[in-house]
Amino acid sequence: MKIKYLYLIVLQLFMITGCGGCSNSDKENEPKTENDKYQNPVVALSLPDPTIIKAQDGHFYLYATEDTRNTPIYKSDNLVDWTFVGTAFTDATRPAFEPKGGLWAPDINYINGKYVLYYSMSVWGGEWTCGIGVAVADKPEGPFTDKGKLFRSNEIDVQNSIDQFYIEENGKKYLFWGSFRGLYAIELNDDGLSVKEGAEKRQVAGTAFEGVYIHKKGDYYYMFASIGTCCEGANSTYELVVGRSKSLFGPYVNKEGKDMMDNGYTVVIGKSTRFVGNGHCSEIVQDKAGNDWIFYHGVDLNNPQGRVLLLDQVKWDGEGWPYVEGGKPSMSADKPQF
Repeated sequence: MKIKYLYLIVLQLFMITGCGGCSNSDKENEPKTENDKYQNPVVALSLPDPTIIKAQDGHFYLYATEDTRNTPIYKSDNLVDWTFVGTAFTDATRPAFEPKGGLWAPDINYINGKYVLYYSMSVWGGEWTCGIGVAVADKPEGPFTDKGKLFRSNEIDVQNSIDQFYIEENGKKYLFWGSFRGLYAIELNDDGLSVKEGAEKRQVAGTAFEGVYIHKKGDYYYMFASIGTCCEGANSTYELVVGRSKSLFGPYVNKEGKDMMDNGYTVVIGKSTRFVGNGHCSEIVQDKAGNDWIFYHGVDLNNPQGRVLLLDQVKWDGEGWPYVEGGKPSMSADKPQF
């Protein structure tokens, strides 16, 4: 009788756990379910030119060009589920050095204990009056206080001075920028809020590119950028491309060795049957499993209004070049691991 009762107890435990003697590795090898996957777009609203940071509070924050006025801010714990938390500015606090300009292509950073948001400000076609400014906040959700412009195109003599990216190297701070008139770099002051006195700009890539982002991996700096047209709806031809260099300032070359100064590039993400105009990427984020992830925008041909937020895993081939599966946006993929 006691043996019978013991058997029943063991049987009940087996039914509750669903796995009488399986190991953790057995569970890890179980087939993925729909709950383990995400769908593109991860946000089906217009969030062009995304930038992302993992803040000091442990959450991810994403910012984008202001199709939502005053620069939208979203929050997530897993890169897939995003909650709108507000805007970086209000109508009263928004930058005004280009009075009728839009706030484009933000770039978020954490510098000297502050959240530092670089932004472009321009009217469409205003390639000599546009420029780059900076704002700061104590918290990633703001409020951000505008510190004004760093420079305008006509002041730094670089036409179409937008699409900035901040990077630190050997204790120095630099800003890269440019849009189809060459990509350039210049040194900033230690607070990151102004151009260093006497600093000279230097060109690092040719006239085919905009939306620069540089990622250091191993011995190489990888310069991601976008080519083609971003903003023609279903007719947009944007693609995300890359070159690499062993020096921050180049020369950057493609897989065949062609210099990006001569407009060489290797395509990372092109179009698919559903998404076109795919480009202007965020910073690469690594999950707990060591996988790299990147955000970018694209036009959803199922509803070609605005530029929706897309997410894909960046993989690296045997020669150290980045790629995404199939060279195009995924429809569905395994979620990042957090």
